[in-house]
Amino acid sequence: MRARARLFPLKPILVSALGALAMLALPLAHAADRAVGSLRLIGEQRIPSGEMFRDTAVGGLSGLDYDAASDTWYLLSDDRSEKAPARFYTARLDLDAEAFRGITLTGVSVFTQQDGKPYPSRLRQVLARGEIADFESIRIDPTDRSLWYTSEGDCLTTFRDPSITHGSATGAFIARIEPPPMLRLCHPIGSGSRFNATFEGLTFSADGRTLWVSMEGPTHEDGPLPTPEQGAFGRVTEFARDGAVLRQVAYPIDAVVPVPAKGKHGENGVSDMLAVDENRFLMIERGAAQDENGRWSNDIRIYEMNIRDATDVREVPALREGTFKPATKRLVLNLKALALQRLDNIEGIAWGPKLPNGHDTIVLVSDDNFHPPQITQLLAFEVLPPVN
Repeated sequence: MRARARLFPLKPILVSALGALAMLALPLAHAADRAVGSLRLIGEQRIPSGEMFRDTAVGGLSGLDYDAASDTWYLLSDDRSEKAPARFYTARLDLDAEAFRGITLTGVSVFTQQDGKPYPSRLRQVLARGEIADFESIRIDPTDRSLWYTSEGDCLTTFRDPSITHGSATGAFIARIEPPPMLRLCHPIGSGSRFNATFEGLTFSADGRTLWVSMEGPTHEDGPLPTPEQGAFGRVTEFARDGAVLRQVAYPIDAVVPVPAKGKHGENGVSDMLAVDENRFLMIERGAAQDENGRWSNDIRIYEMNIRDATDVREVPALREGTFKPATKRLVLNLKALALQRLDNIEGIAWGPKLPNGHDTIVLVSDDNFHPPQITQLLAFEVLPPVN
C-alpha cells in the first residue's frame, strides 16, 4: 500500500526538494548515542488556566518539540480555532539538572491552509468553507527547521481524513501526507479509523530521514477499544517524506487503568511517541477513568517500544484476525510513582537540551482541554542510561 502526498504549486515543491537535498547531509546515526534506562524527575511547571498571550488563550497543548539551534520550544495547541485561530507557541524553558525553574512564552504563530488563510472554527467552516484543524503532535524538521504536524481528521463537515501536514517554520502550508486506505476515517460507519483515535503521535526516525505516526487506538477492523479486561493493538506507521508507506507495526496497548466505577467511562490510548534509535521509541500511554462521582483520574505510562523483530503488518487487513509478531515494550516509568500533587492529561513528549554530564533531558506536556479544573503542566526529566 502506498499513499502519496498531493501535488502542489512550484514553490512548495522546491522547498521540499531543498529539504530532500539537505537530508542527504544528515549523519546516519545522529541520535544513535541515545539510550534510555530510566527517568529522573527534575521538576514541574504549570501555565495557569485561562492564561492569555497576545490575545490568544493558552491551552490545549497536545504536542511539543525543541530546536536546539535556537534553544526554542514549540508548543502545539489542538484548539480547533474556537478560542483563536489554530496555532502554535514558541517558548524558553529554564531548566538544568538541578531544577525546572520556569517557562516563558516568546511568540505565537497561526497555521494556515493551502489557500493561505487561517483554519476556521466549525461554525465559520459551515458558513465559509475551509478545513477544520485538529492538530495533535508537532516535530521540527532536522534538515531545514520547517514543521510537520498531525491532524486527527474530521468527517462531519469537511470529510478530511487524518493526515500529516508539512508547514513552514511559521506554519504556512507546504504539503500533506494522506493515510493509507486502512487508516482512513471517512469510511462507511464501522470501518477504518475511529473518530478521535487516529493520528495522535508523531516523531522523526532517529536518523531524521522518515516519519513515524502512531494511532491513538485500533481501527474498527483491528478490534475493539481497550477495556478494563483487555488491551488492543494500534498501528504505528513509517512514512517517507513523499508519503510512501515504508513499514507498519502493531503496538500492544494496555487495558484500561485505572478501572472506572460501575457505569462510568474509562479509556487508554497512545498520545505521542519519540524515537530513541533505529528500533526503539518512547510511547506515552494515557489512561483515564471516572470515579463514582464522574471525576476523571489519569494513569500515564511511558514505555520503550522495540520494533526490531516486529512483523510488517501493512498487508494484514485486521489485526484481531491476522498472524503477526507485535512490537515489544518495556515500562520505563509510571508517572503515578512520582507522587505529583496532580497528574493530568499528558499528550506530548520531546527531547530537550543536553545536561553538562552528557545526559539527555525529556519534557512532557499536558492538554487541559481548555477545561478547568484540568491543568497545563510541563514535566522535565533527566534521562539516566541503562544499567549494564
